[in-house]
Amino acid sequence: MPITLNRLSQAFLMTAVLLSTAIPCTAQPVDQAPPGVQMSASELGKKLEVGDVVFIQIPSLPFRKVADTTSSWTNHVGMVTDVTGAEPVIAESRVPFSGETTWSRFVERSDQGRVAITRLPARLDQHQQSKLKQAVAARRGILYDAGFDLHSRRQFCSRYVREVLDEAVGVKLGEIENFSTLLNRNPQADQTFWRVWYFGSIPWQRETVTPASLLRDGQMQLVFDGRVQNNNQYGEKK
Repeated sequence: MPITLNRLSQAFLMTAVLLSTAIPCTAQPVDQAPPGVQMSASELGKKLEVGDVVFIQIPSLPFRKVADTTSSWTNHVGMVTDVTGAEPVIAESRVPFSGETTWSRFVERSDQGRVAITRLPARLDQHQQSKLKQAVAARRGILYDAGFDLHSRRQFCSRYVREVLDEAVGVKLGEIENFSTLLNRNPQADQTFWRVWYFGSIPWQRETVTPASLLRDGQMQLVFDGRVQNNNQYGEKK
C-alpha cells in the first residue's frame, strides 16, 4: 500500500507541474539565438505535409528544464497527420492524454512563436500516410509519461513521434540515451531539479529519447526554423 500511494502522489505532483504555465524558467539554452525568419501560422500551414515533424518551445517547467538539459531550445514535438481540412492537424503526446490538435492551437503554445519543422527527403505515399494515421489512432488517449521512460506503458512527446514515424515508414528518429549520458554530456544541467522531480533519486540508467535528438537527426531535412505569428486567420476563438 505505501508503494501505491507514493506512486499516486508522484503522478499527481508531476501532472500538476506539467499542467502549470505559471512557473517560467529563465535560463537560456545553448542554441537560443532568435531566428530571423517570421511567417504567419496560416501561411506556414499551407506548406505542411503529412509526416512533417513540428518542434515548439513550451515556456513552463519542467519543459524548460528538458531544453536546458539537452542544450536545445525545443522541448516539445508533434507530427502532421492531415492537411486536407481548414488547417493542418498535429498529433502529439501531451498532458494528460495523447491526441490531436489543430495547427494554430499547437503553435500558439510555443514561447514567442518559436517553431521548427523537419521533413523526410521523400514525401510519404498514400500507403505510408495510412500507416501513420493508424499508428496515431492506436496511441490516442494514452496517459502522459512524466517520468520520460522509453519502455513505460505511457507516452511522452518525442517517444510518440519516434514510434509513429517508425511504424509508418521504418525510420527510427532520434537517439536513445539514458539519463547518465544526458546529464554527463551537459555538466551545467540542473541535477537538483531532476532529483526533486524524481523524488530524490535520478533513474540514471533509464532510457529515453529527447525532442533535441529528433531535431538534430540527419535523416530529416530542416524546412523551417523561425517564429510564427498566430494571426487567427483560421477563424478559431482564442
